[in-house]
Amino acid sequence: MVKNSFISVISQEEKDKNRGSVEFQIVSFTNRIRRLTSHLQLHKKDYLSQRGLRKILGKRQRLLSYLSKKNRICYKELINRLDIRESKTR
Repeated sequence: MVKNSFISVISQEEKDKNRGSVEFQIVSFTNRIRRLTSHLQLHKKDYLSQRGLRKILGKRQRLLSYLSKKNRICYKELINRLDIRESKTR
């Protein structure tokens, strides 16, 4: 697994300033999801990591739905920047 392949989307000064923002949390969850996914490709029977991945996916999904309700333009920009799919509407 190559850890340096995950390049942060947010710059260092924004990181120090906005650690609690919804956008920063979504980006950090996305980085953790990508890291865990690459780990699980090597270790297929690591069920504890699979559970952790599902929990992080749920947290990110809840944050994305919150952001889509509050600020649709920022949501669209973040989805495009992170290259993830848009959530299904209910």
